[in-house]
Amino acid sequence: MAGAEGARIGVITFPGTLDDRDAQRAVRLAGATPVALWHADAELHGVDAVVIPGGFSYGDYLRAGAISRFAAAMTSVADAARGGMPVLGICNGFQILTEAHLLPGSMVKNDHLHFICREQTLVVENNATAWSNQYELGQRITVPLKNQDGQFVADERTLDELEGEGRVVFRYDGWNPNGSRRNIAGITNERGNVVGLMPHPEHAVEAGFGPDSAAGPRQGTDGLGFFTSVLGTLVNA
Repeated sequence: MAGAEGARIGVITFPGTLDDRDAQRAVRLAGATPVALWHADAELHGVDAVVIPGGFSYGDYLRAGAISRFAAAMTSVADAARGGMPVLGICNGFQILTEAHLLPGSMVKNDHLHFICREQTLVVENNATAWSNQYELGQRITVPLKNQDGQFVADERTLDELEGEGRVVFRYDGWNPNGSRRNIAGITNERGNVVGLMPHPEHAVEAGFGPDSAAGPRQGTDGLGFFTSVLGTLVNA
């Protein structure tokens, strides 16, 4: 990778995906070129990283992400991720990553059994991943959250491993909005190139359209760091 301006980041669209255009815009605002990828196409078209955006792929039929994991694009993404390609799964994308066994655990219904939409504060627990290296350790960021199947669950052994290996990347600050075990909002794989989280950083990348912040109403851009982080990762690869 010669420089950030040459980075190509793919964004996959499944039937029922809602946030693909938002993710593409976030990639563009970060300084890279977004590349639209179709779920039924196994070709990744030479991208350097992949974002699996939020939505309700296949209407969350069976389980959220359970059908999408078998898409042709996901077979290619899984192979590329195991080879070190950065992959970010947001909300439904996180669910797909767990179903594809690229990340451990599972996502189930929120403990209150309601859809929730709010601005959510997260604590950065790991700033050494491909998608979090532009943040400070312990930094608090605010991004939108919107989900129905957002409760992260895993057995105690897996949770202990995630904690012990520093693979919890983001944790809910204050109120836990969905009952996720140990307030976990996002995790990474062992290598640090695959990250999944439930909140939506792509909705907090442009002043005037993000969460409220100290700069004023709708001025929050805390989510942009995800996309500038991966550019730094690619440039330094």
